[in-house]
Amino acid sequence: NILAAEKPPGLLTHGDQREKKNTLVNQVTDYLIEKGDYVPRAEKSFSPAAANRLDRNTSGLVAAGKSLTGLQELSSLFHDRSLHKFYRCLVNGVIKNEKYIKGYLHKDEKCNKVTVQETETSGALPIETRYRPLGDNGTVTLLEVELITGRTHQIRAHLAGTGHPLIGDYKYGRRTLNDEYRRKYGLKSQLLHAYRLEIPEIEGRLSYLSGKEFTAPLPYLFQKILKEEHVEENK
Repeated sequence: NILAAEKPPGLLTHGDQREKKNTLVNQVTDYLIEKGDYVPRAEKSFSPAAANRLDRNTSGLVAAGKSLTGLQELSSLFHDRSLHKFYRCLVNGVIKNEKYIKGYLHKDEKCNKVTVQETETSGALPIETRYRPLGDNGTVTLLEVELITGRTHQIRAHLAGTGHPLIGDYKYGRRTLNDEYRRKYGLKSQLLHAYRLEIPEIEGRLSYLSGKEFTAPLPYLFQKILKEEHVEENK
């Protein structure tokens, strides 16, 4: 009923006006056709689809529905926020304590950029983010972030708003620092990875997935940077 796919940075989850073919959803569909799990001519209206979306330059887990039941159930879990989503990211600065932050996010459609503010204004959506530090080297910190709401660029903008932008994020981060990582490691995208999905206790046809957990290891370059920068997870 469902499939968990790991998206690399640089690949779109869904197609847009500029790119329609080279997408994760198309790769998932081709994979299922090859395995014989999806036969297009036998399906009148359903086609495999992703229940969540990651930014082009964010890597990690995307959950897709192989069946209509799977897609509907996944979509419901994401919509009601009962499915727990955890990310890992490398941010500028040192963070020592776990924190739960709230705010309001406003999106500028013209430039595809969001701003985060503390007070509610017209058109702004409430956001909630929880994070805990996993380790630091005195300059940058590896965080585990739980995305409670799921708004556009939420993690990137929310952490930048606290003074801790993501390494490699040119839209919300610090250019001089990002340039340094690009020179040293060839880094071209933010170090943000959808690391773990936890399915809650559920009933019905997908009850066999209750309590299941899916994880995707950090990409090679992410791991290399952590090693070279001596950012080790706290024991």
